[in-house]
Amino acid sequence: MRFLIAATGLILASAGLAQQNETCTGTQDPCETPMGSYHIILPERADGPVPALFFFHGAGGSGRGMTKGGGMARPFLDRGYAVISPNGLKRPNSRFGPGWSFHPEREKQRDELAFTREVLADAKDRFDIDPENVLMSGFSIGGSLAWYLACQDPSIAKAYAPIAGAFWRPHPVVEDCAGPVRLFHTHGWKDTTVPLEGRPLGGGRIYQGDVHHGMDLLGILNGCENMRPDAFEMEEERWTRIWSDCSSGHDLRLMMHPGAHGIPRGWSVKALDWFEAPES
Repeated sequence: MRFLIAATGLILASAGLAQQNETCTGTQDPCETPMGSYHIILPERADGPVPALFFFHGAGGSGRGMTKGGGMARPFLDRGYAVISPNGLKRPNSRFGPGWSFHPEREKQRDELAFTREVLADAKDRFDIDPENVLMSGFSIGGSLAWYLACQDPSIAKAYAPIAGAFWRPHPVVEDCAGPVRLFHTHGWKDTTVPLEGRPLGGGRIYQGDVHHGMDLLGILNGCENMRPDAFEMEEERWTRIWSDCSSGHDLRLMMHPGAHGIPRGWSVKALDWFEAPES
């Protein structure tokens, strides 16, 4: 009888968890956490802990857009990855909609590092996400947040692949960052929204940062032998600068494409191939 009661309780608990998971996956309501919320979509089948793409949306966006199962999410799902996309907070009086608190000289609405840790822990408990196998990315200001998290605590993800967003001025210095990091940055050569060199905003009240300066900083953190890259790739109108001769064992990459402020076609496969490749 005790065994029957225990087994029944286990079945009911499992059913409850499955129902809870079902209500906050894909395009359903977001998964709630004490500090915010996130959307998640899971691969059709998983064998053990699930690797994940953790993606921060751009200004005015939401996590829902990344978890519709198509577009740039599809290659990750097809390779057995979950896609996790948290929701930013809307700044009062802002016309841009939800965003992220990362700028070193602006008041923070939320500790985004603590929130990211919270989401990862919640996703691990609910969906068996593997915290040791996470690729962290984001677009535009979501990409900027990925850069700042890589600086603050590179251990929260296995690697980082931000797109069209980087540090802002004043740039961090070496002492501000916790250690070496594996990072693959993507940027449009013709980007005028977030130019490679940055630009002033708000009448000069704040300034975007310089992507090349950020790569130099990471090169120092990674113990790279030279300031210049030691390898190059050119394919399909994409030019990738590679720093691999680094004492940390992590490589750095800067892939530029001829487009403007956007995510280039084929980015998901390119980022996945890099993420899954063994480090030298």
